[in-house]
Formats: sequence, structure tokens, C-alpha cells
Amino acid sequence: QVQLVESGGGLVQPGGSLRLSCEASGSIFRINSMGWYRQAPGKQRELVAGITSADSTNYAASVEGRFTISRDNAKNTVYLQMNSLKPEDTAVYYCKEFIEVMSTKGLHGMDYWGKGTLVTVSS
Repeated sequence: QVQLVESGGGLVQPGGSLRLSCEASGSIFRINSMGWYRQAPGKQRELVAGITSADSTNYAASVEGRFTISRDNAKNTVYLQMNSLKPEDTAVYYCKEFIEVMSTKGLHGMDYWGKGTLVTVSS
């Protein structure tokens, strides 16, 4: 019963900015790692940025210095601030989170994915 919903995608001109959000809801005990992935047409899905529960971050070389990942634990939300966007950033962006839930069988965790939000960078 955990759901991830992304928002903030859209059409932007080269050099512009967008801020993506991904909010998790449901029977969440704890969210550990959070990350953003993207998949361009005809390409494999790739990691864009990740953030741990200790706020340690990592980025793909192609977005280093332009994108910033952050999280708000109180809101169960992860953000991706994207600046200086390029046409090659065009893709569907997905969030993925490792979430622990409490059930009658105890505490267990797994990866959850959002359905994606489209980012198009074009003039």
C-alpha cells in the first residue's frame, strides 16, 4: 500500500530549470535511500542522483553541478532541482525509494518506483 507520485515535469527551454518532487504515501515505517532515475527514448534507465538517510548524495557525471537532490523526511518527499537543462536531459524521470513497512509479519523493506514524469528540454 505504498505509493510514489512524481510531479513537476514539463516542457522547458535549454538553459532553463525545473524542480521535480516525489511524495511517498501509505503504511510507511521508514524511508532509507531515495533516488531519481531517467529513461530517454531508446535508451536504458539510468541513475541520475541518489540520497541516503544520512543525506549523503551521489550524481551521474552528466548532471554533476547542474542537478541537486534533497529530501524532506517530514513530508516523505524527495526533490530534484534541475538547472541549466540541456536537450539531452529529455527523458521520463522516475523516483525510487527503499521503504520499510510494518506488517503483521514484522518489518520488511523493498524498493518502490513511481510511474514517472516527463521532462522535455526543447526550444
